[in-house]
Amino acid sequence: MKQKSGCGSVTWNGKRNGSGAAPATLIPGDGVGPEVIGAAIKVIAACGVKIDWDEQVAGAAAVKRVGSPAPPALIASLKRTRIALKGPLETRVGEGYRSINVYLRKTFDLFANLRPTRSFPGVNARFSNVDLIVVRENTEDLYAGIEHQVTPGVVESVKVITARASTRIARFAFEFARRNGRRSVTAIHKANIMKLSDGLFLKCARRVAAEYKDIQYNERIVDAACMRLVTEPSEFDVLLLENLYGDIVSDLCAGLVGGLGMVPGANYGDRGAIFEAVHGTAPDIAGKGVANPIAAILSGALMVEYLGHHEAAERIRTAVAQVLKARRVRTPDLGGKARTDEVAEAIIRAMERAA
Repeated sequence: MKQKSGCGSVTWNGKRNGSGAAPATLIPGDGVGPEVIGAAIKVIAACGVKIDWDEQVAGAAAVKRVGSPAPPALIASLKRTRIALKGPLETRVGEGYRSINVYLRKTFDLFANLRPTRSFPGVNARFSNVDLIVVRENTEDLYAGIEHQVTPGVVESVKVITARASTRIARFAFEFARRNGRRSVTAIHKANIMKLSDGLFLKCARRVAAEYKDIQYNERIVDAACMRLVTEPSEFDVLLLENLYGDIVSDLCAGLVGGLGMVPGANYGDRGAIFEAVHGTAPDIAGKGVANPIAAILSGALMVEYLGHHEAAERIRTAVAQVLKARRVRTPDLGGKARTDEVAEAIIRAMERAA
């Protein structure tokens, strides 16, 4: 999936240090996070891009170390660097602190979540022709976290959709499509039921679409879209979604190409970005050294591209594709026996051979 720009309409505008390295916050994360992020760091270093990492803790690791899931030092680092590579963070189900992922996206107004989903030769998956871009609004919807108990046994959650956020994410999707030579944008919704909220989202998408005559615009109800994605994913190109639908559909798309260990992710704002794999902490295999690092490595490639090193990012993606196609080095989730660090080393060797 060769892209002219991994970030659509936003680019990094920070300052490099005296050695030419770009400052960036490093958040290893919880569970398998340190293992897969460690592999990504090695690959980024091997591609020749200089990064001045400022390592910070967040999530469960931060609670254990400093008593807060989002320590002031983390926030200060992100305000300074405006860019981060992040591992998965633990979020307890039905209890505990709110998602730090959501907190960071809202705090730094990282309004656009981008998840490229691509088939790789050599990976056993139901489809071999998947090439999708999920563009997800990142700041509102039910993820605004506005909920309360009306009375014992009755809880109310508020879905927030605004014209500002809907227009902004639609424009991001169309700008991305135009810059990267994509053919269409499909807005996915449930406006047949939620006529006001999802209806507003659609109205904004339609207004923006009218400005991009070179890009085909389509609409799909979310349940029908999911059905078509698992039967004929080649119908889709760029998917434009609200926050909750985007979260669910992006994981569904990952299942088309071999699982969550294969799909990178990026969160973009006008003045910063956080790059992260879409998978969770995988506590069942944490510390065993067998987690699939491909998603983290491809997220690192998106970060490298955001920094302006487009050729280096493409070298990483090409090397990943070569290693997967060869079928010799792969982690257990892909049917192999390789360790996390062995996959990273194989990708580095592939880059060295190409050089």
